[in-house]
Amino acid sequence: MSASGGTKAIVAALAANLAIAVAKFVAFLFSGSSSMLAESVHSLADSGNQGLLLLGGKKAQREATPQHPFGYGRERYIYAFLVSIVLFTVGGMFAIYEGYEKIHDPHEITHWYWPVGVLVFAIIAESFSFRTAIKESNQIRGKQTWGQFIKRAKAPELPVVLLEDLGALVGLVLALGGVGLALLTGNGVWDGIGTLCIGILLIAIAIVLAAETKSLLLGEAAGTEDVEKIKAALVDGVSVTRLIHMRTLHLGPEELLVAAKIAVRHDETATEVANAINAAEDRIREAVPIARVIYLEPDIFQAEAAVTGTEQA
Repeated sequence: MSASGGTKAIVAALAANLAIAVAKFVAFLFSGSSSMLAESVHSLADSGNQGLLLLGGKKAQREATPQHPFGYGRERYIYAFLVSIVLFTVGGMFAIYEGYEKIHDPHEITHWYWPVGVLVFAIIAESFSFRTAIKESNQIRGKQTWGQFIKRAKAPELPVVLLEDLGALVGLVLALGGVGLALLTGNGVWDGIGTLCIGILLIAIAIVLAAETKSLLLGEAAGTEDVEKIKAALVDGVSVTRLIHMRTLHLGPEELLVAAKIAVRHDETATEVANAINAAEDRIREAVPIARVIYLEPDIFQAEAAVTGTEQA
């Protein structure tokens, strides 16, 4: 996985979640808090998710084969989609079930200092993990807003870790609020309500992740900036006089397919056209290094056909 894949952020999140999961489960055993049980399962699910992201990154590095001529770059999208499923089922649905059970059959929280202490520790640990994810994301986010970054990012790992960490922090605050209200009022129903809110939050995040990774799996074009760079690189005004039309497709986060029909001069020889295509490919790869698969079709531009929309694709 490349640096842009956020390996550092994934490892930081994995280490934090494993430690937090153990601490939360111990707190649940001593206190009987359903919020702590839901949160321990949440952290365990997050740890598994980070493992899936690392596995997807490793599998994506395999060489292309005759059966998969464009390589395995989309493995990273598949494993990111699996993360959303795990977050929905193991994290969200379990928390909703546990919250429902606690509301209908509330229990008093004992040894209150265990859940409170662990939740404070978890908030601190998750904050460091979230900070790492933000720092890694800022290196490639540019001027995009956070919403735009999550929606437009072609590498799925950083958006996944960002949303997971954000969900974990909000979930911890909800758990702390539920435990706190249960202790103040002596009513364990508040612990169940906190757990229920955690479940709803996790399901909402899972749906967002599923929608974004589904779009990547279906195949997304290059970003606007890269498209403009490719267009500028294609036409040199000498051998390539015009871009007739172009299609781009991400084969993986760091691999782009470019297919274009370009206009060449009508009096050029086959050798000159071949040289023009090779030169155009070199210019594209220099402008956008991830454009690794390029197919250029030479043609004679016909203004009349372009106006009437009958120019062949």
